[in-house]
Amino acid sequence: MKVDESVLSRYSGGAQEREEALCCPVDYDKSLLALLPTEIVERDYGCGDPSRYVQNGDVVLDLGSGGGKICYMAAQLVGDTGHVHGVDINNDMLGLARSYQDEMANKLGGDRVTFHKGFIQDLALDVAEMEAYLSAKPIKDADDYLALEQWKTEFRKTTPMIADNSVDLVVSNCVLNLVSEADRAQMISEIYRVLKPGGRIAISDIVSDQTVPQHLKDDGHLWSGCISGAYQEKDFLDAFGAAGFSGVAYDKWDPTPWQVVEGIEFRSVTITAHKRSDAGRADYGHAVIYTGAYREVKDDDGYHYPKGERMAVSKRTFDFLTSGPMKDDFVGIAPAEEKELGSSCCLPGKKRPAQETLGATQHSQTAASCC
Repeated sequence: MKVDESVLSRYSGGAQEREEALCCPVDYDKSLLALLPTEIVERDYGCGDPSRYVQNGDVVLDLGSGGGKICYMAAQLVGDTGHVHGVDINNDMLGLARSYQDEMANKLGGDRVTFHKGFIQDLALDVAEMEAYLSAKPIKDADDYLALEQWKTEFRKTTPMIADNSVDLVVSNCVLNLVSEADRAQMISEIYRVLKPGGRIAISDIVSDQTVPQHLKDDGHLWSGCISGAYQEKDFLDAFGAAGFSGVAYDKWDPTPWQVVEGIEFRSVTITAHKRSDAGRADYGHAVIYTGAYREVKDDDGYHYPKGERMAVSKRTFDFLTSGPMKDDFVGIAPAEEKELGSSCCLPGKKRPAQETLGATQHSQTAASCC
């Protein structure tokens, strides 16, 4: 049995009867679970709780949403102004999730969740729409196949399942490792595409401490069990950095391996990152001071921040450092008058003299005190 067939078969079975081997122990918020049907809680398979990153008003996308557990947990957190999208390719899992949609809408006071049939590496293509097309126009020859490919291209462009720049938070719970290695770069590129500028990811998954050898990758049972398809721990971070994400970091790291296979440790982690805006990349006179514990740090754009030095940054970098995940480690100094001073290409490593920031507004997450 091929790896992708093994994944579909195993999770179809898991939708009918709980399979303990697909689960890591996770301490979910019991107050959010209380509203969920028992069947959905029992048929869920994951290794983390990305729902804890959801904020009020968010548009959330859950990749590999399965029976809908994380979606229905997130729906309680996004409030009346938010919405949750779940994407899965498994009919049995989608059927389970949708079977409780009316019940959950009544409990929540509104239908805040939409479940889509699709591949998480191709978030523009609605597979249900493609199946309807094939039902009306089955493929009989090469011309029919070419017509289908043209239809798919046009669909992705004009009516994508998940639109560009439409999502505040992408979450996933132990699913990315099930995707074929050949499709992973496209999968992460798709995550980047659908996120709004400033959008976030919180991806719970399994990583390995060593590169998994090919003979384990060829084992369909180990792959569908979230083992042999695991990213190597550094490669997982690098994959998101290469796609353009900023602030890529492990926010959760299980110290005890979930499983050890042939001397390779497999553990649960949660990775977080942001998609920054392309706006404000020029020099507008902003500066930051690194106040953290290290002598110096360097970001993904090549900026160096010696501790205590007033360093010149672009407006985009300023906004990210003063409101993003590193906000507690930086003091931001915004110019009294914002005007473009030139390109940001020469800013990495450039100090900004205090005379240039006289009268500027300072931003700090550190509580002010007075003696």
